[in-house]
Amino acid sequence: MKNKESFFSPEPFWAKLPHPIFFKEATSVSVDSKDNVYVFNRGEHPLIIFDKNGNFIKTIGEGEFVRPHGIEIDSEDNLYLVDDLGHFVQKRTKNGEIIFTIGQKEKPCEWQSGGYFNRPTDIAINPSNGDLFVTDGYGNSRIHKFDKNGKHILSWGQPGADEGQFSLPHNITMLGNDRVVMCDRENFRLQVFTLEGEFVSQHHMHRPQAITSFKDNYLLVAEAGTGADTQVGVPNLGLSVKVLDYEFNYVTSFGDEQEGEGADQFISPHGITVDSNGSIYIAEVSYTNWSKRKDIDLSNGREPISFRKWNMIKSL
Repeated sequence: MKNKESFFSPEPFWAKLPHPIFFKEATSVSVDSKDNVYVFNRGEHPLIIFDKNGNFIKTIGEGEFVRPHGIEIDSEDNLYLVDDLGHFVQKRTKNGEIIFTIGQKEKPCEWQSGGYFNRPTDIAINPSNGDLFVTDGYGNSRIHKFDKNGKHILSWGQPGADEGQFSLPHNITMLGNDRVVMCDRENFRLQVFTLEGEFVSQHHMHRPQAITSFKDNYLLVAEAGTGADTQVGVPNLGLSVKVLDYEFNYVTSFGDEQEGEGADQFISPHGITVDSNGSIYIAEVSYTNWSKRKDIDLSNGREPISFRKWNMIKSL
């Protein structure tokens, strides 16, 4: 049996949301240089910011996004926001002023054409030169590379299940200084590439949705649950966060692998980040996931839990 030693412990109800603000559902999360936490979400206030203790600071972006999906923050605390149904990526200051936009709002490229974008999902930033890597996405099967000013450099990938092919490229992060690793979600694997798009390796996971680097030598990978109704409740099918080393060896994991709102459970972990103390923040598309289920009643407008914090209690 794989190691599940307790290196992490959940901290329920960390985010102190003031009434009447709601997430509806959190989709992604990132932290700035002061460990302030930025939650991109699908409520009326698409970007909600908390301090490192979970206290509410402010909101940004009301009415400016179609369907929030991904967020990343660079070393200068600029925000990179990915809107999948808006079909665009924006760079903004930490106060919300737009620096540039890639793509045209609500004007997608042709489905599976390889252009940019058709429902993009996530972004990674090369800290050495500011290059951007965007996974694209629900309506495309590509990774696009841009320079720090948003100028297109190259794209790679195509639909399929072979090496360098994708079935819903969903999340991406830097792997060291010279590779990127992306969640090829519906192919149940991670794929690793050079910065020029050359295939390096692939690694099986259960519907990997979110990924980030951790402590400069580990990866955190959040696995979605099964997409098949007949497999709901079956153990060992996602609904956990795996810790891998940079050689993709399993180290440990957390989450009890059963869907739910318990402190140690997940519904659909969709975005993940880490602060300077090793605390892990996880955004979940809980409403989207549960709204498809006939056995869960959301008719009263109840918001299922969609944002989690786990603290590191023991060094890896």
